[in-house]
Amino acid sequence: MPETPRHAVVAGAGIGGLTAALALHRQGWRVTVCERAAAPAAVGAGIVLAPNALRAFDAIGFDATRAAGRAVPASMGVRRPGGTRLARADTAALAARYGRPPLAVHRTDLTAALAAALPEGALVYGAEVTAVEEDGGRTVARTTAGDLGADAVIAADGIHSPLRRRRFPDHPGLHYSGETAWRTVLPSGPATEAAETWGRGERFGTVPLADGRVYLYATAVVPEGYRPADVRGELLRRFGTWHDPIPALLERIDPGAVLQHDLYDLAAPLPRLHDGRTAWIGDAAHAMTPNLGQGGCQAVEDAAVLAHLLRGADVPAALAAYTRARLARTDAIRIRARRMGRVAALTHPLAVAARDLAFRATPASATRRALDDLFDGFTLPGEPAGNAGHRPGR
Repeated sequence: MPETPRHAVVAGAGIGGLTAALALHRQGWRVTVCERAAAPAAVGAGIVLAPNALRAFDAIGFDATRAAGRAVPASMGVRRPGGTRLARADTAALAARYGRPPLAVHRTDLTAALAAALPEGALVYGAEVTAVEEDGGRTVARTTAGDLGADAVIAADGIHSPLRRRRFPDHPGLHYSGETAWRTVLPSGPATEAAETWGRGERFGTVPLADGRVYLYATAVVPEGYRPADVRGELLRRFGTWHDPIPALLERIDPGAVLQHDLYDLAAPLPRLHDGRTAWIGDAAHAMTPNLGQGGCQAVEDAAVLAHLLRGADVPAALAAYTRARLARTDAIRIRARRMGRVAALTHPLAVAARDLAFRATPASATRRALDDLFDGFTLPGEPAGNAGHRPGR
């Protein structure tokens, strides 16, 4: 008789959970993805898949460019509210250094493509994993749709992860960064570069997506829980006098399609990214602020590494190896993102002037080198490190 495939229960149908499920499915596992929402999200935002995330997708045999298109911004930059450029990076230079350029896509397009690659019935909506119980060699995922036996449980249940809180009750939890963020996507329009504009305690970003739409985001230093009644009015008040095309873009937004979330990260690293036969990935494992654009990218890395290690027969040993492979890297990026956010959110005029001067004085080559450990840092355990063969002079 054929061997019964091992079963993985994945809590959460975000980018990390779906990537992990697809990777395990392609290794012969039976997978069940339990998503607490009743249906796929009707609105969403964009995501920039950096070279490290694209390489991780390659490792599991998923072509993100086929799912979302091949268009990439010609350049990315940082400006001041008046339009003065502080920094600029050509995507051609990034591609030459890291083997490929970043890819900007709509999150819902990406998750839909990942879900479509799963076997029928693997994704279950309206089912939340509420607890994981282990008794000897038997593991049971308790869900709102019934109990599921599992050989491994992947906790991809987001920044507020109930499974993380249950298993690590003494962890301090989340830390508020001091900023809130607004995000939306506009229909296709005039060409827009990928850029972020930094003011005093405020930022505005534009990212053209592969399908022609434009992803907008903005942040501001505000008290936790701040929610303006008039979203468009709030954004126009803050950013309506900034350089073109920001005012025109703000006039086009649909307030009902604007997402607002306060920005949090983990107050401290988890003691480990696994416990028994459960592993945490993505925001559930190492929630970080979006200042480096690496939250989703690190979730994809997590999924690829975890699936790679779960090829072995010993699940607890594989999950312990996953912690060893991922904890230090993800926590270093979490800390780096927090520090970058503090610099970007400066409000004192003298501090802002010093920050902007430092940006303009930093050579582009130094900026690229600073990205090496992010974009070139993905490896599968036991395989050669990085993508250094693409770098000039290596």
